[in-house]
Parts: sequence; C-alpha cells; structure tokens
Amino acid sequence: MAQSASDGTAKKLIQIDVSSDTVCPWCFVGKKNLDKAIASSNDQYNFEIRWHPYFLNPSAPKEGVVKKDYYRSRFGQRVEQMESRMAEIFKGFGMEYDRDGLTGNTLDSHRLIYFAGQQGHDKQHKLAEELFLGYFTQGKYVGDREFLVESAKKVGLEGAAEFLEDPNNGLKEVNEDLQKYSAHISGVPYYVINGKHQLSGGQPPETFLRTFQAAAS
Repeated sequence: MAQSASDGTAKKLIQIDVSSDTVCPWCFVGKKNLDKAIASSNDQYNFEIRWHPYFLNPSAPKEGVVKKDYYRSRFGQRVEQMESRMAEIFKGFGMEYDRDGLTGNTLDSHRLIYFAGQQGHDKQHKLAEELFLGYFTQGKYVGDREFLVESAKKVGLEGAAEFLEDPNNGLKEVNEDLQKYSAHISGVPYYVINGKHQLSGGQPPETFLRTFQAAAS
C-alpha cells in the first residue's frame, strides 16, 4: 500500500519483476545497481520486487561440477578475459569475485526463492542477495542444501529445510513462473517495471531511475 511521502503526497508504487538465475553474475551486478537506484529514490516511491526463475543451463547436473572446469569448457579461451572483467566489476562493489567452488543445477535455489516469496517480497529480495553472495564471493554451491538452508536462516525465512526436503514442493509453481515470466526471453537479468517497461542486462542505477520515472508518470 502506498504511504505518504514527507511532503504529504502519496508515494507511487513501482513493481519490479526480475527474471534471473542464481549462477548469473550479471544478475548480481544488476541487483546491486537496482538496489542503489531504490536507495536513492525511496523518498519518491514504494517498491515491490518479485523474483522469477530462469535456467541458463536447464540440463546442468544436480551434483555440481567444478566451476573453473565448466566455464573453461563452455567459453574456451575467452574465460580468462571474462573472469578478469567480472573481478574488476565486483571490486567496484567492494567484493572479491570467487572463481572457486561448484556450479550446476539451480532448481532448488529457485524453489527456495519461490518459498521466500510466500513469506514476503522483502525476504525474497534478501534471499537473492545471500545466494548471489555465497556463490560469487564465497565459493558456495547453489545446489548445496546446507548452503540454501543457511541462507534462508540469515534472512529470517522459516521452514526452509522442511520445504526443500520434498523435491516436489514449489516445483509446479517454479515451472508456471518460468512459463509466465521467462519463456519469451533469451537471457537474464530481465526486468519488467510496472508491467510495461522492459530492461535487460546489468543496467546502471541511472537507467533504473529513468525507468522508475517513466513508469510512475
């Protein structure tokens, strides 16, 4: 619900639908820039952010594979240049890009993100941050049950371990969400703002701010 701004006028609601994968570095970069834009315009708008699944590699193994080996086999000689660029970008956010750990199937992380959304969009947004932080800066694997439950606890999400225990929990909802929000796109991150303004890629804060203004007018 819209609250009153300090000057007495009602703040407009900005709804943001984000299609993302938890192993996508540009999705994390985009989130960081989105958060900056939100922080600098909180006095003008109320925000509702909803995260939706996307699978960069739907057939990725559940048990996980060594991240370095997978990236090298997928991107070849380009991988070093790509990782150096990403390390530079992360450094700009005060973070160290971690090339260690495993990568693999992200279904369980999307099931958990769906579950978080049932307890509040704020918790969902915070959980996305924890999952990105773990995977990209701490060598954690998003398919690791222990890491997922630990991330859930950090954001105050209750019942995560029990929810993840049954592989069917959230599966139907994730697939429906995938079809509704992500079936028509070819890459992430992808943002739909107030249902009509689309952005893709790790956009800078200024682009988000301009889009908020357009969406609110």
